[in-house]
Amino acid sequence: MIDPQPLTHFHTLLLFSTAFIAGGLNAVAGGGSFITFPVLIFTGVPPIAANATNNTALWVAALASAGAYRKDLGIPRRELLLLSATSLVGGVLGSLALLFTSPDIFKKLIPYLLLLATLVFTFGEPLKAWFQRQTQKSSPQSPPVLRVMLAQLAIAIYGGFFGAGLGILMLATLAFLGINNIHSMNAFKAFLGSCVNGIAIIPFIFAGIIAWPQAVLMAVGGSLGGYLCAHYARRVEPHLIRRVVMIVAFSMTIYFFIYG
Repeated sequence: MIDPQPLTHFHTLLLFSTAFIAGGLNAVAGGGSFITFPVLIFTGVPPIAANATNNTALWVAALASAGAYRKDLGIPRRELLLLSATSLVGGVLGSLALLFTSPDIFKKLIPYLLLLATLVFTFGEPLKAWFQRQTQKSSPQSPPVLRVMLAQLAIAIYGGFFGAGLGILMLATLAFLGINNIHSMNAFKAFLGSCVNGIAIIPFIFAGIIAWPQAVLMAVGGSLGGYLCAHYARRVEPHLIRRVVMIVAFSMTIYFFIYG
């Protein structure tokens, strides 16, 4: 169990505004955790609790984005059910792995986890292109959906354990299903992300490591940002936003390597 952190007026404004921005980033280009997770730590939440709180808050925001993209979710039911079940299993495994990780070890892992997520975010497009090339080479005896399920299981475990860069990894693997419409991919990504983060919350609740005042505040801000930005995503140039996120991601990674 953790003691609830007192929220000052400054912390309240900071957490709400960063969650709003993160919800918008996740709806348009991804990478919202690069700002929400460090801000939680900066405001005094312990690292593992910050990770659990961040997952909880952004899960609600993911639901809002998924709702805004619901008309674009034109995915065959078989693939939807298989990947949803895989996401749920992986999310539980990842969250349990986090709970059995000591705070000291997790604190030492933070810079490397951020670096991994930053590299995935930075090279997400080439990674997606590579997956598409592999799809074209796949044989009829090796159905792409099986590979996607294995990849999604690994990604969901990672998402339950940490989560930053989760959406980018899912966008890359969804190329295996032959989904080329970016809005359909974003819809599927938002739905699967809500499965991973949603199921991961259950072990976190029983372990009592969620900072609920921060989680509720950020959930409201992230939901507003995610829902509003998902509606206007088609009018925004995602490459410009991605560059901004990259700068923030590398800055946060360097900071935690030096001062973490």
